[in-house]
Amino acid sequence: MARGRGDKEDAEKYTGLLKLVQVLSFLVVFVAGIIIGLATSAHINTYFSSQAQLFSTSTVTSFQVSSNKANCNQTQAPCPEIDYLSMDAFIHPMNLTHKLSDGELLWRASMMPYKKEYPFPRVPKVAFMFLTRGPLPFMPLWERFFKDHEIFFSIYLHTRPDYYLNVSTSSPFYGRQIPSQRVEWGSFLLADAERRLLANALLDFSNERFILLSESCIPVYNFPTVYKYLIGSTYSFVESYDDPTRYGRGRYNRKMLPHIKLYQWRKGSQWFEMQRSVATYIVSDAKYYNLFKKYCKPACYPDEHYIPTYLNMFHGSLNANRTITWVDWSMGGPHPAKYEGVNVTEGFIQSIRNNGTLCSYNDELTSVCYLFARKFAPSALEPLLNLSSTVMNF
Repeated sequence: MARGRGDKEDAEKYTGLLKLVQVLSFLVVFVAGIIIGLATSAHINTYFSSQAQLFSTSTVTSFQVSSNKANCNQTQAPCPEIDYLSMDAFIHPMNLTHKLSDGELLWRASMMPYKKEYPFPRVPKVAFMFLTRGPLPFMPLWERFFKDHEIFFSIYLHTRPDYYLNVSTSSPFYGRQIPSQRVEWGSFLLADAERRLLANALLDFSNERFILLSESCIPVYNFPTVYKYLIGSTYSFVESYDDPTRYGRGRYNRKMLPHIKLYQWRKGSQWFEMQRSVATYIVSDAKYYNLFKKYCKPACYPDEHYIPTYLNMFHGSLNANRTITWVDWSMGGPHPAKYEGVNVTEGFIQSIRNNGTLCSYNDELTSVCYLFARKFAPSALEPLLNLSSTVMNF
């Protein structure tokens, strides 16, 4: 009987301990749940607080931009709205400064629309491209030539990279220097500069004709005559002829075979004039340009052979095979004659304008063969200015 009572007491103790353990387990789980819940809640609060702050910042920033724009528009001089995809900015680049490499520039300039109609009122312009060492001694003469014809021409200057042309803002030469590189006479750098000028001029879709000039070039006719002559021509004016002497065929390199054959080799004056389609072909060519760059080295001069040969091979039907820039080679030697101020007379200029010879213009004969002339020394400026109104009619 006593044993039964002891067993009963032990059972009650065991039951009490079991309940205690259950209570303690519940408390542990409960406390752990509270801790986990608090940690999770803190993380969620942090996340949503950051998102709310981000949204608030974006909203404030957006509001500030809108507010600033509103304040800007309320001023007397409204903020200009820049449309980077505008048609005008695409077809008429006003700022010639850019950071394009030659490769990027040539690629951009090689674009030729297949659609013949223009989606804007287009007045065809003549691009006057000056390849100079620096100063333009005949700038006053050219400014007189260009006066009152601003909508019909564009000017592009390739100078030494370190040269800055200091002219007044009213001059047509103001702000017309293109990003230029070093040039050496007789080297391929000269051909690079020519294509660089063409490429920059091609960026303006209104430019229809392209004339290459030097600092020693002058016009011998007034602007209306020059403009009508060039815009009305169905041909480009690039001198291209077969010279059988050592100064022509003698400069041919047989390593250009099979791409360029001797009978295709041509020579011509560096001072060209060409229509837009031909200019686009020139800047688009890589194969033959690289052949010349590799194999046409002194005494081969790429500026005298590359364009004449390329046009003869592929676009001869678009070329008049003559130059419109008069030059005197009668003295012999590697450079033409240079005329000083004492040489400039009315009779001399008239002899350039009409020297008694005929040439082809749109498949008909004409006595007007040269629109420009070179090579003139700076001392010729004053006599030329005195003759411009009476002889050259500007």
